[in-house]
Amino acid sequence: MDYRAIVTIEPGKRGGKPCIRGLRITVYDVLEYLASGMSEAEILADFPDLTSDDIRACLSFAADRERRLLSVPAA
Repeated sequence: MDYRAIVTIEPGKRGGKPCIRGLRITVYDVLEYLASGMSEAEILADFPDLTSDDIRACLSFAADRERRLLSVPAA
């Protein structure tokens, strides 16, 4: 999934953290909800502005960030 159309970064919003479609919900928020055991359905019920694609975009963003961290050569 290409998350770049969904994950936005705005310097003045939430301290420049990656957010979902310009909303004040960060990628970190969504990942933390998933990690705490919330289901996708529970997240969508609690945050009606989010979609299933938004949640998948958060996962894709995190996977891409992890992939880039692992490819950085050690000093």
